[in-house]
Order: sequence, then C-alpha cells, then structure tokens
Amino acid sequence: MVSAAVCALLAAVPARVVVAAPAAAPAPRVEARSADLLAVGVVHGDRMSIHLSRLLDNAPVQNAVLRVLLRGTLHQTVAEPDGGYTLQTPDLTVPGDASLEFRVLQGGSQEDLKGMLVIVDATADGADKNGARQLWWWVLNFAVCGGFLLLLARRRKAAAAREKA
Repeated sequence: MVSAAVCALLAAVPARVVVAAPAAAPAPRVEARSADLLAVGVVHGDRMSIHLSRLLDNAPVQNAVLRVLLRGTLHQTVAEPDGGYTLQTPDLTVPGDASLEFRVLQGGSQEDLKGMLVIVDATADGADKNGARQLWWWVLNFAVCGGFLLLLARRRKAAAAREKA
C-alpha cells in the first residue's frame, strides 16, 4: 500500500511541474530631470518615445524644441500630436551604456537634462538553458530516493515477517 502511494506520487510529480517561460525583457528606459523638467524616454528598436513634463504639475511640455545628445551626436526629435516627442536613430540599437542628454529649448531658454541609457544586446539569449535539465535532475534524484526508501521498506517488512514465522 505504501509502495503504491509512493509510485503514484512519483508518477504525478513530472506531470505537475511547470517550467515558466522567461519573461520578456522590459524596454530600455531613461529618466532625466532638471530643477523644473522631467524627461522619460522608452526605446523600441531604433525609435525612442519621449515624454517631457514639468515637475511641478506633471503637465506635458509642448511647443518646445527637443534635441537629444546621444553617443556624441546631436539628434533632432519630432513633436507628436499627443504632446510627446519621437527620436529615430540607429544609435539606439547599439548595445551598451550610453550617456544621454536632453536639450530643451523653449522661450529663449535652454535646459539640459542628463541621464544614462542602458541597451541590452537583443541577440544575447538570457534564458537559462540549464533550467529544464536541472528540473529533471531533481526529479531523477527524488525518484531514486523514493525507490531506495521503497526497497528499504520492503526489506524491513520481509524481515519482520520472517521473525514472526
């Protein structure tokens, strides 16, 4: 009876174990602020969506000229109808850390907001390839230990039966 329960348990373990798929990496993001402004940029491929707002009331800054200094090159952004800005450049696909500076020109004044952008190499596979192997290693270990305990229990039961006889 004990052996049947152990066998049923061991048979059910591999069927119930679920290996979670690796979560998609979050999009690279940069935040930069000055005394009055906050710029948040989110990178998708070779395009960055930038939200520029005032710190005081989080209102979007519109009608400004926004330029981005990235990897030593000054890039012009395009104002979007929703109040955001868009930058498109192949420099956003280069992996590694990059110092970034948002230059905001509005009403004859200029503010510089500095931040750090970290772009992860999209070709690098961050998935743990040993995860499934490790899982099956543990299942095998539990099966061997269960088999050993089952064998030990049968031997003790047989020895106890011989002593009674």
